Amino acid sequence: MNLSLGVKVLVVVICALVSVIVGIVAGLLKHIPATPKAPAILFGGGAFGGSLTLCLLVVTTLGVL
Repeated sequence: MNLSLGVKVLVVVICALVSVIVGIVAGLLKHIPATPKAPAILFGGGAFGGSLTLCLLVVTTLGVL
C-alpha cells in the first residue's frame, strides 16, 4: 500500500490508543482491593507494551506501514 505519511502516523496513533485501553483494562483486572497498586500498574504497563508491539507487527506485516 502506498499511503501518505499522515495516514501512517494516524495508524500508529490508533495502535497506541488501543494499546492504552488494553493496558488500563489489564491493570484494572489485576488490581485486588486492599493491596498495593504497584503490581497492577506494572502488569498494565507490560500489557500495553505487548499489545503495542503486536499491533504494530500486524500492521507492518499487512503492509500498511
